Amino acid sequence: MASIKDTSAISAATLRKRIWGWFFFDWASQPYNTLLITFIFAPYVNELMGDGTAAQTAWGFGIGAAGVVIALLAPVLGALADTGGNRLRWIWLFSALYVIGSGMLWFAAPLDFNLLTTLFFFAIGLIGMEFATIFTNAMLPDLGPKDQIGRISGNGWAFGYVGGLMTLVIMLVFFAESATTGKTFVGLSPVFGLDPDLREGTRFVGPLTAIWYAVFMIPFFVFVRDPRAKPAPRGAVAKALRDLKATLRRLPRTPSLFAYLGSSMFYRDALNGMYAFGGIYASGVLGWTVVDVGVFGIVAIIAGAVFAWLGGKADARFGPKPVITACILILTAVAVAIVLISRTSVLGLPVDPTSILPDIAFYVIGALIGAAGGVIQSASRTMMVRQADPARMTEAFGLYALAGKATSFIAPMLIGVATYLSGSQQVGVSPLIGLFVVGLFLLVWVKPDGDRAA
Repeated sequence: MASIKDTSAISAATLRKRIWGWFFFDWASQPYNTLLITFIFAPYVNELMGDGTAAQTAWGFGIGAAGVVIALLAPVLGALADTGGNRLRWIWLFSALYVIGSGMLWFAAPLDFNLLTTLFFFAIGLIGMEFATIFTNAMLPDLGPKDQIGRISGNGWAFGYVGGLMTLVIMLVFFAESATTGKTFVGLSPVFGLDPDLREGTRFVGPLTAIWYAVFMIPFFVFVRDPRAKPAPRGAVAKALRDLKATLRRLPRTPSLFAYLGSSMFYRDALNGMYAFGGIYASGVLGWTVVDVGVFGIVAIIAGAVFAWLGGKADARFGPKPVITACILILTAVAVAIVLISRTSVLGLPVDPTSILPDIAFYVIGALIGAAGGVIQSASRTMMVRQADPARMTEAFGLYALAGKATSFIAPMLIGVATYLSGSQQVGVSPLIGLFVVGLFLLVWVKPDGDRAA
């Protein structure tokens, strides 16, 4: 790809291919979020453990441990990439972790279930996805001029949601079986002769996620080029660490960037908490099966795809800051509502345990999370492009990943601790409310066009 300054130097057709190639990372990687973190694998773990509170606690600590690794290494890797060049090689490396980690989840069998081993490979894949995302996000400003970045980001996120939706439909129709009937959502036995008694259809979610990524990263590697690729100089690691240290020291002198990193640290972690615990919450509190949660996921993903596309247009017209602000307000209200929905009450009003009102309310919540979540994530990386130094873009997105993970290991652990101490899944997710509020408060000090506009 060419940089922002050089996009006019390449043909429109070539640039279009590079943009579409870049879109395919979102398409290829989204199933890790859709299938594993939220809608299929997490509820499956809840079913195996048979205790929603215990499952939510373990899930919190497992994701939190992966978050620690990501938080510690993300800014260093970003600085090293800016110093030592070739982001594509890093993406190859972390893609391998993604494929290995997700593929190994096939071995989470009900008769031989090892929670620690399962969480280990889940964390390996998650680390691979997050680190690969750092380097692909850093390529965003190379895809077009500033006034088009928001639209490109939104379209990419919407494209990714469609990929996640397709894999979810494939799982529900052909693979994920009900624990009681052994049939998929449409009444089929799992294809390829997979044994429903051993939950092989549901466990295929790991290999499917790995295969999907491996196949659909091909367009990315074929069409995307790294204009900053260069041989790593001698002492690149030491120089990267010195540059990173200097960047961290300068942060207080760039108050808008500093405030944005702090704001995004809280609101993105709260959103990730919603994604990570939505499936387990619905399974444990409302008694939903894997298939029920999958249908819920379809609603959320469709909303996410549509509104990520619309949000990209709003971003291009109004800028990312007002878009992010509106989404945080919506998600804060949703976080409050989640705590107030159970099998016997909706928003504090008692209902009959057999009522479908809690289910309907949670479907509405899923649509809102999908809609606001897709928009805010797309607008957030656009905002990062506006805040960052163009010469240190990968390092900036490393810091952005750090901001996204510095409390992401705290948020799941807070949920794990709150769930353990209260013995309630509802009370356990309440820390998300505070994280959204803090993120909104810090956004006040963020300048729409960063410190360069001052």
